[in-house]
Amino acid sequence: MYPEPVRHTSAERAVEVHQPTPIQPAVMAPAPLVPVQPGTVPSVASILLPDGRVVTGYAINPAQPEPLATKPAVSRAAVNVALGGVGFLAVCGGLLLLTTFITALTALITQLITLAAVIFGGWIAVQIFKPHGHQGGTTVNIRKAIFKRNHFHG
Repeated sequence: MYPEPVRHTSAERAVEVHQPTPIQPAVMAPAPLVPVQPGTVPSVASILLPDGRVVTGYAINPAQPEPLATKPAVSRAAVNVALGGVGFLAVCGGLLLLTTFITALTALITQLITLAAVIFGGWIAVQIFKPHGHQGGTTVNIRKAIFKRNHFHG
């Protein structure tokens, strides 16, 4: 019902390459002059394809970039000096930040010490100037303590 598939090796396959053939433009009577904007008008080209068709269009010329202005070469010494200056400024900025941090930390510690002294001093002042009613703690009879310490019994 269906034909058997025929396998060809790659060497047996024929490759057909079609190259377009350009057509010479026909000579025509000069057209009347029409004012156009300044600049160049691209020429129209026609190409004959292998199957007989004709393709007409504008030739595409690759856009040419503007020529770059030649830059003067920068010496290695100038680059090294610039990089050294940037590094020096970075180190100076870091040291400035470090000294600012140390100064702020010192001020914080000083304020904490002052606060602790004020609180502790206030607590001591309250203990001293508090009215002496019944004081808590243990009352020690000094005579008995002395006798006990010196081993006198009795």
